[in-house]
Amino acid sequence: MHVSPSPPTLPIDSGKGFFYCGKVMPVQKRMNPKFSISVSVAYNDQESRPVENYHFFSYRIRITNSGSFPAQLMSRHWIITDAEGRVEEVRGAGVVGVQPRILPGKSYEYESFCPLNSSSGSMRGFYQMVDDQGESFQIEIPEFYLIAPEALH
Repeated sequence: MHVSPSPPTLPIDSGKGFFYCGKVMPVQKRMNPKFSISVSVAYNDQESRPVENYHFFSYRIRITNSGSFPAQLMSRHWIITDAEGRVEEVRGAGVVGVQPRILPGKSYEYESFCPLNSSSGSMRGFYQMVDDQGESFQIEIPEFYLIAPEALH
């Protein structure tokens, strides 16, 4: 998986999901006692080369602190699975080059992308967080699906 602060083409928020290339990809959301994570996905047909089994997906993640204490996102751990069952794990500091501190009642949103060698797959994982008292905790990133339009027919 490659990380970039801005994918080549961004989806448009339709309110029900992200509208991209005539397709609306639903928003998936997971709550924990302090944070909510929402994810939306778009297939980028301009960057994809289906004949070569190269499919390019962008995703937008919003992390909302619904607790009463700030916390900083220290690292991420992704588990990416393609349609053939191949699994890749990606770990790294922060997201898109930053380790954001998220205040109570505030959100941090970023966009990144994931190329796959199959027309569908999934991503899931977690963020490692630390609060102002130095306590570490994890936020689960719900599994979300990467599905090329041609895989739906």
